[in-house]
Amino acid sequence: MHDRQTVAPDSTAVRVALWRAMHVEVDAPPHVIEDEVGLQLAHPDGNWRERPDMHPQGTRGYRASIVGRARFVEDLVAEQAGRGVTQYVLLGAGLDTFAQRRPEIASRMTVFEVDQPGAQAWKRQRLEELGFGVPVWLRLVPVDFEAGASWWERIAAAGFDARRPAIVASTGGSMYLTRDAVAAMLRQIAGLAPGSTFAMTFLLPLDLIDPAERAQHEMVYERARAAGTPFLSFFRPEEILELARASGFREARYVSTEDIAARYFSGRSDGLRPSTGESFLVATT
Repeated sequence: MHDRQTVAPDSTAVRVALWRAMHVEVDAPPHVIEDEVGLQLAHPDGNWRERPDMHPQGTRGYRASIVGRARFVEDLVAEQAGRGVTQYVLLGAGLDTFAQRRPEIASRMTVFEVDQPGAQAWKRQRLEELGFGVPVWLRLVPVDFEAGASWWERIAAAGFDARRPAIVASTGGSMYLTRDAVAAMLRQIAGLAPGSTFAMTFLLPLDLIDPAERAQHEMVYERARAAGTPFLSFFRPEEILELARASGFREARYVSTEDIAARYFSGRSDGLRPSTGESFLVATT
């Protein structure tokens, strides 16, 4: 299936897609998000649900965090599209399937999915094989971050217009960047046209995480270090808000785990709720 130009997505992107599918398969309705397209893209082995990182009970909190953050971003995109914003940029898109599941919104925008070249080639091939194709309003933008390529220049080459408002989203990526790199990204995005929105997840320091979950988070951090992809940045809410405002954003707000839980998980019969530790910065120009 793969040639020399295609590289299967990394394990984190696949895990996120499988957790989203597992939410539909094992959690009680109503589902926070219904996404089994990612499962089709990933096309795992038939026994994928027997993997240790797919244990239905052991991964409940993380699975809920993944579907909660996905729903939050998609609601934000729908809200901005309703205001007339027509550009949506996903940084580190992975196996995101918004364009395939929500074409009634996505087709009214230009959606720029930014990721590594090999992974983008792989995803393009899978979309073609599954019959989704890549419509003209969906731009798969390959950016070789390891070679120092600029995602800003690449989306401009793909048709992004910095003079018009946009919504930019980055989920599950900021922890792999240094604080200086996060600050540089914020400064760049703060230069977008007035009326633009940036939504980014970030990790809280361990002392702000629910004590009952700290040991589990420490194990996750250790696995990331062992895999050669250590988490490099953690922010307190007041720190990330101050950084966003200093970068030039007009407004910035903090969206906590409790906010996500209240919005999407209240009243559930199964008690499903997201793990603490990951929060959102939402900033506007």
